[in-house]
Amino acid sequence: MGITPAGTSRRPGSPSLTIDTSGNTALPPSGATAPGPGADSTSRSPAGRSTATSPTSPSGFQPLSPRKRHRGYSLRRAVFHRNLEDNSPGANSPSSTIELSDVGHPSSTTVSETSVTAGPAPLELLEESKRAQKSGGIQGISALPHYESWIANRAGKNAGVRGIKALCQQIRKKVLRISDIPPSKDGRHIDLDASRNESLIDERTGRIYIGNTIRSTRYTAWNFLPRQLVAQFSKLANFYFLCVSILQMIPGLSTTGRYTTILPLLFFVSISMSKEGYDDFRRYKLDKVENNRDTKVLHAYRPIPGTTSTEEEDDPKSKKASGHIHWATIKWKDVQVGEIVKLNRDEAAPADMVLLYSSGFNGVAYFETMALDGETNLKTKQTTHSLAKVCKSPGDVAKCRAHFVVEDPNLDLYNFEGKVTVDGETAPLTNTEVIYRGSVLRNTPEAIGMVIYSGEECKIRMNANKNPRIKAPRLQSMVNKIVLVMVVFVILLSVFNSVAYQFWSSRVEDDAWYLTDASVAFFPIFASFIIMFNTLIPLSLYVSLEIVKLFQMFFLNDIDMYHEESDTPFEARTSTINEELGQVSYIFSDKTGTLTDNSMKFRKMSVAGTAWLHDKDIKEVAQEKKTVERKKSKGKRPMRKAWTSVAIEPNRLGRSERGPISPIEDPPFSPLTDAERRPADVKRWSSWTSSARPSKSQPEMRTEDLLRYLQLKPYTLFARKARLFLLSIALCHTCLPETKDDGEISFQASSPDELALVQAARDLGYLVFDRDAQILTLKVYPNGLNAEPVIEQYEILDVIEFSSQRKRMSVVLRFPDKRICVLCKGADTVIMQRLKLATLANQKVVEIEQRANKRKSLEAQHAIARRSEQVERKSSLHRASMSLARSSIGTLGRPSMPGNQMQRTRDELDSWLTQREQDVDISSVENDTVYYSPRPSMQLGSNRQSAAFSDPRNSVQVEDVDELVDESLVVDEPAVIERTFQHINDFATEGLRTLLYGYRFMDEAEYNRWKKIYHDATTSLVDRTRRVEEAGELIEVELDLGGATAIEDKLQKGVPHAIDKLRRANIKMWMLTGDKRETAINIGHSCRLIKDYSYVTVLDHEAGEVEQHIAAAILAINHGQVAHSVVVIDGRTLGLIEADKNLHPLFFELAVMADAVVCCRASPSQKAGLVKAVRKKVKKSVTLAIGDGANDIAMIQEAHVGIGITGKEGLQAARTSDYSFAQFRFLAKLLLVHGRWNYVRTCKYTVGTFWKEMLFYLTQAMYQRWNGHTGTSLYEEWSLTMFNTLFTSLPVIFLGIAEKELRSSTLLAVPELYHKGQRSEAFNFPVYLGWMFMASSEAAIIYFSMLGIFGQALFTHGVDLYAMGVMTYASCVILISIKLLGIEMHNKSVVPFIGMFLSIGAFFLWHLVISAIYAPDNPIYNVRDGFLDRFGRNPLWWITLVLILTSCVLYEIGVQSLRATFWPDDTHIFQQLEHDPVMRARFERAAAPELQQGCASADWQRKEERRAKRAAKKANKKAAKMATAVSLTEEERCEGLKDAGMLSYKEEREREEQRREGEVLELIQSRLEQEREVEREDGSAQKRESGLDVSEMLSRRFGSVRRESDGG
Repeated sequence: MGITPAGTSRRPGSPSLTIDTSGNTALPPSGATAPGPGADSTSRSPAGRSTATSPTSPSGFQPLSPRKRHRGYSLRRAVFHRNLEDNSPGANSPSSTIELSDVGHPSSTTVSETSVTAGPAPLELLEESKRAQKSGGIQGISALPHYESWIANRAGKNAGVRGIKALCQQIRKKVLRISDIPPSKDGRHIDLDASRNESLIDERTGRIYIGNTIRSTRYTAWNFLPRQLVAQFSKLANFYFLCVSILQMIPGLSTTGRYTTILPLLFFVSISMSKEGYDDFRRYKLDKVENNRDTKVLHAYRPIPGTTSTEEEDDPKSKKASGHIHWATIKWKDVQVGEIVKLNRDEAAPADMVLLYSSGFNGVAYFETMALDGETNLKTKQTTHSLAKVCKSPGDVAKCRAHFVVEDPNLDLYNFEGKVTVDGETAPLTNTEVIYRGSVLRNTPEAIGMVIYSGEECKIRMNANKNPRIKAPRLQSMVNKIVLVMVVFVILLSVFNSVAYQFWSSRVEDDAWYLTDASVAFFPIFASFIIMFNTLIPLSLYVSLEIVKLFQMFFLNDIDMYHEESDTPFEARTSTINEELGQVSYIFSDKTGTLTDNSMKFRKMSVAGTAWLHDKDIKEVAQEKKTVERKKSKGKRPMRKAWTSVAIEPNRLGRSERGPISPIEDPPFSPLTDAERRPADVKRWSSWTSSARPSKSQPEMRTEDLLRYLQLKPYTLFARKARLFLLSIALCHTCLPETKDDGEISFQASSPDELALVQAARDLGYLVFDRDAQILTLKVYPNGLNAEPVIEQYEILDVIEFSSQRKRMSVVLRFPDKRICVLCKGADTVIMQRLKLATLANQKVVEIEQRANKRKSLEAQHAIARRSEQVERKSSLHRASMSLARSSIGTLGRPSMPGNQMQRTRDELDSWLTQREQDVDISSVENDTVYYSPRPSMQLGSNRQSAAFSDPRNSVQVEDVDELVDESLVVDEPAVIERTFQHINDFATEGLRTLLYGYRFMDEAEYNRWKKIYHDATTSLVDRTRRVEEAGELIEVELDLGGATAIEDKLQKGVPHAIDKLRRANIKMWMLTGDKRETAINIGHSCRLIKDYSYVTVLDHEAGEVEQHIAAAILAINHGQVAHSVVVIDGRTLGLIEADKNLHPLFFELAVMADAVVCCRASPSQKAGLVKAVRKKVKKSVTLAIGDGANDIAMIQEAHVGIGITGKEGLQAARTSDYSFAQFRFLAKLLLVHGRWNYVRTCKYTVGTFWKEMLFYLTQAMYQRWNGHTGTSLYEEWSLTMFNTLFTSLPVIFLGIAEKELRSSTLLAVPELYHKGQRSEAFNFPVYLGWMFMASSEAAIIYFSMLGIFGQALFTHGVDLYAMGVMTYASCVILISIKLLGIEMHNKSVVPFIGMFLSIGAFFLWHLVISAIYAPDNPIYNVRDGFLDRFGRNPLWWITLVLILTSCVLYEIGVQSLRATFWPDDTHIFQQLEHDPVMRARFERAAAPELQQGCASADWQRKEERRAKRAAKKANKKAAKMATAVSLTEEERCEGLKDAGMLSYKEEREREEQRREGEVLELIQSRLEQEREVEREDGSAQKRESGLDVSEMLSRRFGSVRRESDGG
């Protein structure tokens, strides 16, 4: 139930309940003994940690007590500790204690419930934390007096604005007749009556309840036209042309026709509206598919004497029903409130329902709610006890009469209030009895429920965005501003020419006899100039842009973003916001199905102090692993392993030949053969690496070695402990095995964690074969999985299930030898307190965590230091690259700088990139420091070196399997405990989810005494949950340590790598999930969203002091003391913060400053609210939301860019998104490559369009001085209309479609280049003014050159207005093509040449045509035969045209060269670096993972093989030539030195020989690496392996290199 702040009333519309639904009772005061004999005495540690008194500690002293030491906890351990039981009030409620290193000051002393520190903490702060925990909640800004006064002052200033907004909202509601639905008096009343045939009435509205139809479209038939008109004419250019068209239609004002503007405008607007309508129609069709899904509804009829109901015949046990019943199949859209719906297995709920009946065990139904909250765990739903007594079968449901009272529809997915009355007995309704729309029935044959909310009143739809906004690119606002500037410029230009005309008229026109009565008033001449210059703002701007974006959308279908496994290509559903992909600054991501793969894999375990790696599920496919990464070898290459040292598994070959076989039929190990007994690599190097820390070595031995050891040494102490631990994994769970038709056994589990554990037990020889209410049957394979199994049956006496408060589960079993054993598994912090050696375990944990915190502090300090170094490196790289740019002016395409300088630039860039690619990680040197605990699983004794297994090249060849395990360590319990918890810490650091196992044996008498207490607790009608937990406490004590497991929540392929790339691109990522906090933080570590040294601030309203910790985190970040900051908050705390209008800005400031934010237990509406807050409050930010479920639709629609994942949760998110693909990793290439390309293309298109209009029409304006400012056009009117369509449309369109400033490999290798779009560097006012300056100066060059050279020439012919206009026109058209397609476009291909040919060719073809067909009687423009016979045959006309073009092109190149030399930006620098083959290869290696995605991998490899062969051939030739040249020149030089007495010949010869061999060796090494790759692909690696050694090649006098004797 939700926590209601004191002094507030209950939720409006919720039923008034008199029944305690909380299930919570007051806890005894601190220090009191827990009820029940044998219960643990617990106390809260200073950091909020619950510690239990070990039975072996009579004094009750706790090693974690503040009286002894103050300490900080590691991130993972503290998270799992937040819900431990406490004797203080409120301790059973969830809280969070996350403490980590203070990165700025390792000795920082700040410690509290939500603080993040490392090192000792002052006692007073710990006491404050305890007081805050007792008070809980959010105190408000009163805890921050300075901030409170600032908020009060700001509120006073903004009072007027808020009042105006409120008034506007009221006017809007009144005009649109929007009225809020009032809440009901005491909730919604619904009677359960299967025979009812009329619709129920909603008492709030007086009408029937709304239907079950859902709508995700943006428009309806009624609001499409008005909303689209507003959207289209919100574009300032469209509004401007609307105004111009109105002026133009006034008779007598326009000289260009009355409808030449309005008709194209309406046409273009209609095209845009039709496109939006089609996109929305596709959404409508997808909604229609969901609304027309089928479901079954119960129809019961009144009894007819002498008849029997259908249900009665099917179920003889059921009582006589009230009449005939029938399960009718209807559409989802026809389901109504009050109807009874039946769900079969794997069917989704069509509406929100209350559960009436379930055919599952004990009436329990399992539902998957992944589409609602993102959780993968199945939720257990069970009807109330009063309903369960009445509804024992579907027939009983038909005759049952009950009265339900439920709360009014609301957004809260995690709380529900209601009650049900059956036969006068009233019971509460909570989330446990309610099924929400979208929930899928799992592991249960059928379930029946009654609909309580339908359609848009369902919880999931209430959380959806009902009126999604019309998305418009951020660039549009900038274009609107530019258009506004251009409007002002057009008006000023028109005013200037109108005034100038008045002066000219008074001086010239009045005295000219041929202009009598020809004067024009000011307004008509002003309007004519407005119409003449209106195309300075081109009408085609948006139309051509739509064409450009359509082609951009087409080219987004990249093969690298195709997912071959699911046959899912990239799909773009809109082209409106293509450029937004290149400007993203915030990513909001779902977790389940978006970052994770919705599967858990058992990965590691620790037993008896030895850690083992389980990698059976990893498929080592060479083709998938092969990349083109060929790292430069430095120093000597290691010797190759001998062939005999390679471990071979005998059964692998047989398995690959026979194809896939079940694990039972084809085990990984058969009974040991001689080959297996032969010594082999003790540790077989695995391909698995930790996603959280990929650089960390994996020294654990494999579980296959463990099975071999258990087979060879079955009676050792370690073998007994290991078998008991594996048995615990196979027994301590609630999974149900199912045998399929083909004999394969599958498991039905309530959580994927349990499924992973049971499957791992099967792989390790303990197969759960059958399970009923009392007996669990195992098939044990002690002699190997292909040997005969041993059937063992274990009697299940009791199961104490897992709960969020207990954080553990226990199973009481009777072994086949009649012993009774308690198996308990759970969070390590919980199980640790229940061990026999709890005190010792606590002490070891303290030591381990102190070392870990020191390491994290060192990493954080190193990260801060490296951040400052990177700034210096970047500046030095910039300077070196500037010199590179200067030295290569005019020689683009070939590096002209000296070799040493080029090499320095290469080294500097390579060093900078390498540092950016690698995160801070000192784990590789931990073995050499005193801070790191020795890795016990690999030490095999105190004197053995753990480093022996750290390198696959140094595998130890053991002669005896005894060395796998040191049996003497098994009896050393302190060492076992220390090593086990060290392993747990290591596992957690790697992002794995850990569980600790404990066990104890008990005698029959003890069990019987406990059983009576437990039976009383389970049958209690009052406080059953609490009493069951207390009974469990009695038996879960004095446990022996069994072992630990580590489960990997598998991420999608490439997720951590993609997140690293996006982080380097300065994109902040927020993970918004409905899952638990612990799971969210674990995934944050796995995907490297949270680093091991991160400063993590967890905000929890139950922990208290939220305001102080927000303020402290802000100060720490501002002071530069934080290397990487992360904020973790839950949905309930977020709701309370949002309700506090004063505290919300403070939290939002922290969230924006943090490097990452994790929001757990967030509802869909809260996700959308966070996206909206960032979108509105962070200026110039572009948000992107990505998800795969129905719970992500709201945030996808709210963000600037919405990405849908076509994953396991269905297509709900994908069909409402803007773009969709199958894997998160594709997001990196979509943003960094296609996003940046499209942003640059769109910007260049836009600014290029403005430039060409300014260039062309400024010549028209300049001509006005020579015609008396009368408005006479320099250009013939028909040719004028062709400017933006036939002559200059292709250059800007091709530029907007095909431009690629940088290669995709460069953009992926250097994500930092993405900032160009984030900072709007490609299109802003300075860029616009620069292009306009160029347009103005080039217009002046064109016009005055034409006028001075041709127009005022004395001795020539054909000089008239039309000839001058055609020359100016031709100069503009040709210059536009050359500049846009030749100079500005860096993607040199056939496309720009086609554009130039078509544009320029169309211009001259047009003038050839009109010269032949134009009417000869035009009084102004002498067009007929002008181009063919007059000025077209004049050499001066052509010479002038060539001079004009040459001047303009040289001017353009000169300006760009000066800019690239003295003011280069990153694009200039990396364009030049791309010309260097070495750097280009470096970029391609770094971008290889993204460039080999999808089906492009095979093509990429074939291309790389061909290139490798060519490179090898070139390397051979180069090595031979260089060696020959060096041999000749150096010999002559050494002779000269020897004659001069400066150096002996022998010494010089040795020195030169060493240098020469070093150079050639490096070349040969690179060649050999390339040849190895090629030969492996050809299958000839083994044949040529013996001939690939460098020393052998040299000894064979390879190439021109010869070793000469030093003698003589």
